[in-house]
Amino acid sequence: MVDQIDLDWPWSLPFVLLLLLSCSLSQLASLCHSESFWENSGLGSIRDGAPIAPTDDGPNLAVAPPVEVRRIQDKLLPKDLFLLDNCHLNSSVKRKSNGIPFVKSFTYKQINKATSGFGVILESGPQGTIYKAQFPNGLVGAVRRVRSHQLQNNSFLKNVQLLGRLHHRHLVKLKGFCEGKDRFLVFDYMENGRLKDYLHDPLKTPLDWRTRLQIAIDIAAALEYLQYFCEPPIYNVSISSNNIFLDENFVAKLSDVGFVDCDLICNDNTEQRNRRLVFQFGMLLLELITGQSLLNEAEIVHWIQESGFAYSIHKMVDTDLGDSYDSKELGNLLVVARLCTKAENDTSISIPQILRFLQGHTGHSTL
Repeated sequence: MVDQIDLDWPWSLPFVLLLLLSCSLSQLASLCHSESFWENSGLGSIRDGAPIAPTDDGPNLAVAPPVEVRRIQDKLLPKDLFLLDNCHLNSSVKRKSNGIPFVKSFTYKQINKATSGFGVILESGPQGTIYKAQFPNGLVGAVRRVRSHQLQNNSFLKNVQLLGRLHHRHLVKLKGFCEGKDRFLVFDYMENGRLKDYLHDPLKTPLDWRTRLQIAIDIAAALEYLQYFCEPPIYNVSISSNNIFLDENFVAKLSDVGFVDCDLICNDNTEQRNRRLVFQFGMLLLELITGQSLLNEAEIVHWIQESGFAYSIHKMVDTDLGDSYDSKELGNLLVVARLCTKAENDTSISIPQILRFLQGHTGHSTL
């Protein structure tokens, strides 16, 4: 389809968006490499990102197969850093703190003192109450009290083992735990709280377009790590603005890895698990674009999948953004979101492909 397009013809914005949305991710990348297309489309001609190198068959959006990716990972991290998916942990977990590497074991007394008697509540929700804590070594932490019904004791320790071995810039880091009658998890404190508050709380300063783009790329990078750099791959994670935290520099970090009910995913095959994460990521993109709560998931999916939606796109962009967004980048994100949320099971779309595309066509990267 792309090879037959007259790239020198000036088009209106709705026509361009409809054209983009009819392309596959591979065809879209080919189109994005055409200077004349962007110059005549009215979407702007700024080209910030490093282009994806084309091959004889078009642009190379593929990533190394999982076995190759993991071979690279062997050179970066010792094998004992590979994760144990808590869906598959069969061996007993030692109760001594030295049985869980990389994670400090705290006593209840230490937790109580660090939280000033549990006096500073950051939030309270279904997954437990979170307190702000100051430890003697200078660590400022967020201490989550795990509800008794949430995890059985052995499952709690398995989650600690899992979380303690995660090492990625865009994952909230587990710093310690407390086991006993009351169970706690100690995480790094995230200065700017949850992403959902910046998208839906009118008292918060709205996020600008560049920050939203970077958040999307940050989370895609975290998901790639969980799927392709962990052995076995980790899928028990929920992607939503409620589970994404922002540090003091608005760097996005995914939380609650391992807290998805195993019964919901352990019977799925790899394709189904990948599809679930890809769909959730597409919904996150739509939330970043529209600023709308996705409580009515079916409605917004229907909107982006209908053939004429490009004519109403400017009505759907978050009003807090005004006109302060790049139309070309918006078009790219909408195409990815549409591909992610297709009803049919398109297993050709993967998180690594999405990440490389966003990095190459939004002028953003991941550190």
